[in-house]
Amino acid sequence: MPINIPKGLPARTILERENIFLMDKDRASAQDIRPLKILILNLMPEKERTETQLLRLLSNSALQISIDFIHTESYQSRNVPKSHLEQFYLTFSDVKQKHYDGLIITGAPVEQMHFEQVDYWPEMVEIMDWADQHVTSTLHICWGAQAALYHHFQVDKFDRSNKISGVYSHQLIEPTNKLVRGINDLFFAPHSRYTDTDFQAIEHHPELFILDHSEQAGPLLIASRNKKHVMITGHIEYDANTLAEEYQRDLAKGLNVNMPENYYPNENINNTPLNRWRSSAYLLFSNWLNYYVYQVTPYNL
Repeated sequence: MPINIPKGLPARTILERENIFLMDKDRASAQDIRPLKILILNLMPEKERTETQLLRLLSNSALQISIDFIHTESYQSRNVPKSHLEQFYLTFSDVKQKHYDGLIITGAPVEQMHFEQVDYWPEMVEIMDWADQHVTSTLHICWGAQAALYHHFQVDKFDRSNKISGVYSHQLIEPTNKLVRGINDLFFAPHSRYTDTDFQAIEHHPELFILDHSEQAGPLLIASRNKKHVMITGHIEYDANTLAEEYQRDLAKGLNVNMPENYYPNENINNTPLNRWRSSAYLLFSNWLNYYVYQVTPYNL
């Protein structure tokens, strides 16, 4: 089944070129089926890029999926046209009386601030608490994962001595878990962050478990035992060139950052990076949709 996204969304043109099966609300309403309703809280500065990345991964499913985007009311992004938000986004006030099958909370460029220092943290807390009663399962990405671990499970983050940036190998330690069904025992994932989570606290937390291990990057996948929360510490949704563009942007800002590790072929910045995590990303998202959302969500939301 296709993914149902708004008419005119810029991501549509890109996804259609990639032969992603799409439909709009008019066509979807003609099908006698209840789609999965997914809400995306997009906190990333380049919202249009993140929309495309997430919609691409959500499309690889036999289920019909209906998407709503929301942005924060308490903080206005400076990197996206106001007209784009007005046309394609809702706010939490618009949706808080609704129920959703799934929620995705993206990363955000605020990880070097403590959570309570973030302008929209009170709104984030309200949304996360609301999701406990109104959403079947939530997928948290990068800073969104750190926020969930801090708020729901009292697991804090700490500053790294330097930024971790690159593509790192991960080994499954829970290979029979349905969330990682089909993913290779050894797989790759991009990471880009200045902070780490207290992984020892996660290991000893009775409500959480870790699904993989990486010597350099730490675990990528953490989940709650009740399936309500899946935390992705990296950016498995990234395109092949996203880390390169981040690196160039950091250099342009005069930041002292290292070249992304294990990323450019032969460690040569002139070589085009290859996407070595695409299949794992597709499998992870489709497994979450199937086993953590569709199989346990009520028919009548």
